[in-house]
Formats: sequence, structure tokens, C-alpha cells
Amino acid sequence: MIRNKLLRPAAVGAVVLAAVAANVLALQKEYKSGIIWPEPRVVAPGEKPGDPPADAVILFDGKDLSKWNGGEKWKIENGYAIVQKSDITTKDSFGDYQLHVEFATPEKVTGSSQGRGNSGVFLANRYEVQVLDSYDNKTYFDGQCGSLYKQTPPMVNVCRKPGEWQTYDIIFESPRFEDDGKVAKPGIVTVIQNGVVVQNHFELHGSTHYDMPAAYEKHPLRQPIRLQNHGNPVKFRNIWLREMTPIVGKKPG
Repeated sequence: MIRNKLLRPAAVGAVVLAAVAANVLALQKEYKSGIIWPEPRVVAPGEKPGDPPADAVILFDGKDLSKWNGGEKWKIENGYAIVQKSDITTKDSFGDYQLHVEFATPEKVTGSSQGRGNSGVFLANRYEVQVLDSYDNKTYFDGQCGSLYKQTPPMVNVCRKPGEWQTYDIIFESPRFEDDGKVAKPGIVTVIQNGVVVQNHFELHGSTHYDMPAAYEKHPLRQPIRLQNHGNPVKFRNIWLREMTPIVGKKPG
């Protein structure tokens, strides 16, 4: 005798759910923005972490400071430059960019607070990312290493010991100004020190000053980069930059 094979209730439910899911998928359509994007260009990355990518502008490769005004005043040895005599500024000017800088404060500790391994990286020649020996060195927090000087402290202190090499990877968006000098868009800075984010998309208050609050002054989009002489023999090496251009799509028609 042949018996009818009946599905159990659980099996019937599974079949119904599968059928419903199939119908829902059939009705769904893939979302498309309609924006036509240009293909992102290919850029070969550096071979090792910290190495410049293929499209980088090399500002200092350990051999000479010929791309810097005043570069002849600094001492170069063993692939690094030692701060002395004066600030130096790039001969070229830049707008929005990614900047890589490696530095080491003096291994022999002398002085304290702001007198210990002091230098600075000035974006657009006026917005300072502080360089300082902040390893077991007390100072005001918005003046320690990784700070945007006199504007905000770093979120954390990730300084290495004196004499050890450290890295800054800085993302800078230059401010925009109206014709009358008003700020249309503030400058934006992100700083990664030794692989750790210490400034995250911070809106600058204005130009860096020691003796007065930060304040904006209208300037061209493209400006030089400055490295500071503050009387301490800080070392720099492997400085490179990538200018940033947003990828822009367009709607058809």
C-alpha cells in the first residue's frame, strides 16, 4: 500500500518562508546613485611603512635641503637634518595635502617644559603642529607634542623616548576665505603620531600665536610649509607630501 507523504508543520513553514523571501528578492532593485564617477587613478604605495608613494613630492630625502629656503643653514649628516640658526620654509607652496615627517628630539635631555626638544611644523606657514620632547616632561597641555599649539592638546600622549625617531602623518585642508576676508571654511587638521590619531579633523581657530589668541588672516590657498628653529637640535628626516584632490562625479544629462 502506498501512503501519502505529508509535510510536517515545521517543514511547511520553512517552505512558505523561502517562497516569500524569493518573492521579496525578485521585487527588490539594486540602488544606484546615478552619479558617474571617474575611475580612481592607480598610485603605487611605498615599499615599507613610511616610504613615499609614487606620486609624492619629496621634500627631504636625507641628502640635501635644496627644496627649502634657508636649508643651507641646517646641518645634514647620516641621512637626517639638524635644526640650527633659523626656520626653513619650502620653496614651493601647497594647498590641501597629506604630509609625512619623521623627527627625533635630542637624546641628551637638557632643559624642561618648552625648552626641551622644541620645534614645530607650520602648515600654510602659520598653523603649528608642535614638536616637543613630551616623554615624562610636564608643560601646558596645548603646548605639548602633538598639540595644535595654543589651540588644543593631543587626545593622547604617544611620545617615544628622547632620541628615538617618531612620525607625524598630517592631513591638512587649507581654509577658504570670502573676498572680504571672512572665513568661508576653516582649516582642518588631522594628526597621526607614531600610528596613533592625536588630532581628529580639528577645525583651526586661526593662525598660531604665542602671545595672543589664534585668529585668521586671509591668505592664498597655496602656502609654504615651515619647520621651526626654537634653539634645540631636533632632527628631521624622510619628509614627503601628497597633494589631495577630491574625486568628483557628475549626474548624467
